[in-house]
Amino acid sequence: MSEETKFDQEVQSAEVSQEESMANVTIIKKGDIVTGKVIKVDADQAVVDVGYKYDGIVSVRELSSVQLDNAEEIVQVGQEIELKVLTIDDNKEKLVLSKRAIDSEKSWEKLAADMENKTILEAKVAEVVKGGLVVDVGLRGFVPASMVERTFVEDFSDYKGRTLRLRVKEMDREKNKVILSQKDVLDEEFEAKKQETISKLSVGQELTGTVQRLTQFGAFVDIGGVDGLVHISEMAWHHVEHASEVVKEGDQVRVQVLKLDPANERISLSIKATQPGPWESVKNKINIGDIVTGTVKRLVQFGAFIEVAPGVEGLVHISQIAHRHIATPFEVLKEGQEVQVKVLDMNPGEKRISLSIKETEEAPAREPRPERERAPKRESVSHEELQGLNLTLGERFGDKLSKFK
Repeated sequence: MSEETKFDQEVQSAEVSQEESMANVTIIKKGDIVTGKVIKVDADQAVVDVGYKYDGIVSVRELSSVQLDNAEEIVQVGQEIELKVLTIDDNKEKLVLSKRAIDSEKSWEKLAADMENKTILEAKVAEVVKGGLVVDVGLRGFVPASMVERTFVEDFSDYKGRTLRLRVKEMDREKNKVILSQKDVLDEEFEAKKQETISKLSVGQELTGTVQRLTQFGAFVDIGGVDGLVHISEMAWHHVEHASEVVKEGDQVRVQVLKLDPANERISLSIKATQPGPWESVKNKINIGDIVTGTVKRLVQFGAFIEVAPGVEGLVHISQIAHRHIATPFEVLKEGQEVQVKVLDMNPGEKRISLSIKETEEAPAREPRPERERAPKRESVSHEELQGLNLTLGERFGDKLSKFK
């Protein structure tokens, strides 16, 4: 074979190979939707093979509808992604693609369906901005600060990167606005859990709860998704001025269910009902005959009530207050005064103690009565003297009578 013939064959073979290669190249134009494989990821872009004669570029801005610090946050080498052709220039071998455009288009349709069906979505917080959080839901979604949690949040700085569970609240495609709420999801779950908890409660049941907040009239305790009120009168067996004297927020406490009102979602609880009563506590501590220190709690006309232990009051009858006679207890006692008392009788079952103050004191010595002056003794008169006295009197009366004759 001549050299000329050999050259012609090589040329023909090269042309065939080039034609075959061109035949395998995907024909694309601006606006087309293509699928490509990520072959390289830089901080500011991703390089994608879409089967064209040169590779396409997806800038970090076109990877997501939310702000990204690095393209690796959303794509990795080897990942297949769907893209839209934004520009193509064969002369400069420039192919610009967008993942955001595809995601956004699909997301509007999906979010509209999610809003209608009240679907719960999961989305990661991309940015913390003034007034709320920006999340990636295929497009830029906004969660207002008031719709993030059930309670007020002062600082959202640590929310970036968190995954929230959201429900679509509002959509406006023309304004490119999507408002979402996590609070709605949490509220619904709270209500469902509350109803479930209430349905399982019964009067007299004891359970452990967490003190949520204190008020002037008591404390609210979380008993598993629902709050019950421990009135200040049910905080302890002794008198309590404010709930903070007994508990603080966050404390784990044992409570008993006193009342249930499922219709109005009201639960009355008691802390003191789970603790030994004061009368049980004194059963083996105070005995008949003991002398103890107590505090005057109340004065009444018939006596005084003395507190001898927290929540345990006994009566000192007015006759047992002092050794001397008193008209009212107010003469010798006043409320708040500390006194020594002796236990005369005790019946814890009937919550009754009889006390005495005077039995703790020595009775004062009696003053001697003054002696009465006695009349001098009359001397005895003899019979003869008596007869002489009679005679004399007779003579006298006789003389008097003779004068009248």
